Amino acid sequence: MDHRLVSAIETALGWSGVQDLGKGFVRGSMEDMELVSRILSPNRMLDIAMRRSLNRPQFRLFRESEEVHPAVYFTDSISPRGQSIPMVNMHSLGRLLREGATVILDQANVFDPTMEVACRALQWWSRERVQVNAYLTTNEASGFPLHWDDHDVVIVQLAGEKEWEVRGTSRKVPMYRDADPNSTPSEEIIWSGVMKTGDVMHIPRGHWHQATRNGQGSGKSLHVTFGITKRTGASWLAWLGDWCRESEIFRHDLDRANGVGDNGLVKAAALLAQERPPVDFLDAYEQEMPLPRHVPFLETFGPLDAVVCTTHFRPQIRENGETVEVMASGKKLTFTAKALPALRPLLSGKPVHLEQAAGVVGTEVAEVARILVEEEVCAPFTPELSSGYTGLVTSAIS
Repeated sequence: MDHRLVSAIETALGWSGVQDLGKGFVRGSMEDMELVSRILSPNRMLDIAMRRSLNRPQFRLFRESEEVHPAVYFTDSISPRGQSIPMVNMHSLGRLLREGATVILDQANVFDPTMEVACRALQWWSRERVQVNAYLTTNEASGFPLHWDDHDVVIVQLAGEKEWEVRGTSRKVPMYRDADPNSTPSEEIIWSGVMKTGDVMHIPRGHWHQATRNGQGSGKSLHVTFGITKRTGASWLAWLGDWCRESEIFRHDLDRANGVGDNGLVKAAALLAQERPPVDFLDAYEQEMPLPRHVPFLETFGPLDAVVCTTHFRPQIRENGETVEVMASGKKLTFTAKALPALRPLLSGKPVHLEQAAGVVGTEVAEVARILVEEEVCAPFTPELSSGYTGLVTSAIS
């Protein structure tokens, strides 16, 4: 999937591919301001808050580095039958933003198709899970105090300005669940300055940072943070812990009464690690991800005329002579070899308009698309979903 945002991030940061992710702090700027405005705007973020029933921690508000109690800006909307639905009180939210506050929308990719497609593109690019949080700050509100994240982040400044300070690590590659709390900030300041509209910044895991609009007067800041959580050696060992249950030796009790010896456990553990190396874990991780949510195809709504692949990670296509296998989200689908020309565009992550594709790859594309939609590897390319692709991802058949 070729997404304009992924290409723009690579260009802005001087990256030549995913191998640069997590390697060091770097910042740059996008030149395409039209792309910046397409990603998310302050009004679109507030529109999401107005039209949906959100709850903490998906939607939070901070003033002076402290979280405001949800009761201050949430109101129960009562239906005519007395049903209560929590909704953001837009009057209260507006008052707080005028005074100066920071609003946070976690996992904006769940609520907005443009964010959803951007995260999917970054997942296909990085082969890791990605989620995006949006941060809207008004006037002289401060953000979070100095902290570090347990994942790599790519920050894109979408509107206004915000002042940042980025420091080095005080513990190499710290983790959320770790042997050390890593609570003492580093004294090394790597960069401090103002992020302006179109600026991009990559902060690797464990680097301390903070952002604020204190002292900047009236104004606004909107940035999105793409959190990219990479697998670690500890993740691999946890995965091995699940596989060890297949072997009887690991299911026996550790007997204190007769003296705890390894009874071959160490040797068996070493053999298990050799049989299931880290590369197998990374491949399995992609396949173990569940199928994403999407609008189902219902014939009563109309014919299937366009589709797009919506798996979290790029499906694998394996040619086996007279057959072709598709591996995605733990599913293995087998097609005849003649389906291969249709499978390539359908699994490209790009939208496919079936009538147009039939003239290029053959009439089989409609039947192959129907099967992929039934198996939920692809989704109907609805007008609502198309808003996340139009002008950002080119059609598979141009």
